[in-house]
Amino acid sequence: MALIRFTDWLTKTLMIIGAIWAFCLCFVTLADIVLRAMSIPLSGTKEIVANSVVIIVFMQVGFAVRSGSMLRADFLVILLPKWMQKALTVFALILGACFFLYLLNAAVTPAMRSFTRGEFDGAGALQVPVWPARWAIAIGAGLAGLNYILLTLVEIFGLRVERMDL
Repeated sequence: MALIRFTDWLTKTLMIIGAIWAFCLCFVTLADIVLRAMSIPLSGTKEIVANSVVIIVFMQVGFAVRSGSMLRADFLVILLPKWMQKALTVFALILGACFFLYLLNAAVTPAMRSFTRGEFDGAGALQVPVWPARWAIAIGAGLAGLNYILLTLVEIFGLRVERMDL
């Protein structure tokens, strides 16, 4: 399945970029803390961190879905018969797809508007563009929705797909 291989590559790539970004963000935060202690605050740290957290989360959500790392409380489900477990799994996957595809639908217009209007966050010395965070929400939600759809098809048709790990 070429589509699954492509989405696996894309989700893994975005997850790695998000992890590297989070690592670098630690140094920005540390630099701000150290400089604040010397009464020289780093301008725009709040805006950079706020937008970066959104971007990092949505860059990694597709990987969380595809790798089976999303929150799942199955302590009651495992007590049910196999056919009911499968039905509930398919139902949960469909709900996940609906949620993220709805989020994609809701995020596209603000993302386009933010990009075309040149929307920025913050005031003063450093203003951070908002459109990367808005596009990260749209792209991440779309990829998570697509992964939920693919997992639903795998579950319904009993396809053999490797579990995605790092």
